[in-house]
Amino acid sequence: MTAKVAFDTVDFPGDAVCARLTLAGGRANSLEPELLGDLVSALDRAEEQDAKVILICGGRNFSSGGDVRGFHAATLDGSGQDYARAVVPLLQTIVARLIAMPRVVVVAARGAITGGSAGLLFAADLAVLAPDAFVQPYYPQVGFAPDGGWTALLPERIGAGRAAEWLQSDRRLSAQALCDAGLATAISDTPEERAFELAARGEIGTRLATKALIWDSARRGQVEARLDAETAAFLDRIGAPDTARGMSRFLERIGGTADV
Repeated sequence: MTAKVAFDTVDFPGDAVCARLTLAGGRANSLEPELLGDLVSALDRAEEQDAKVILICGGRNFSSGGDVRGFHAATLDGSGQDYARAVVPLLQTIVARLIAMPRVVVVAARGAITGGSAGLLFAADLAVLAPDAFVQPYYPQVGFAPDGGWTALLPERIGAGRAAEWLQSDRRLSAQALCDAGLATAISDTPEERAFELAARGEIGTRLATKALIWDSARRGQVEARLDAETAAFLDRIGAPDTARGMSRFLERIGGTADV
């Protein structure tokens, strides 16, 4: 079976290794269990090779988030919580791992970064976006509780008030707005190349020391507790009647093919 996350290494200044992880799943890299499992395996491989930089890329769309069609089908046959348990805890573990690992995590993204997939952006140390990149929660439309760090990690990045307003309004933020908010570093027509250039600047030891000071055990512990709370809320909401109605309305509106 073809891996849903491609792995390779890129030459990096000095003796450091840069591991490039390219999301290569179907349907706009929706966060299905197989893709998330392959992402965990790719992170394991990057650590085995002691990569000091991890560059996470996508395709035309970085990731459209959770598979609403998959969640909806599972809910209809009574296995909604089981499906959620195969997705959400794994995503939460990845987000927590990215902020904790002693590697510089860089995201290069095009197109949609929606729903829980935004957690990969929130957890990045640097990010470069294509001009067409955007982030939107979509939770109020579908009925899910936020996951991927929207309430656990995003307030650390932009403040609790701004995070709450964004989730409540369900606004779509453009690449420029994401840079203005401090969630991305630059905009480029070739985000993968630009991200690599930014990652190669400066002494890697200093950058890793800086990350460790910012994401100390106390701050990480708070984020991890909030990620656990997100998971519990998601599992509670997935079985609610209004969530089922929200998923149905959303799928009808977009023709039954979208993710979130």
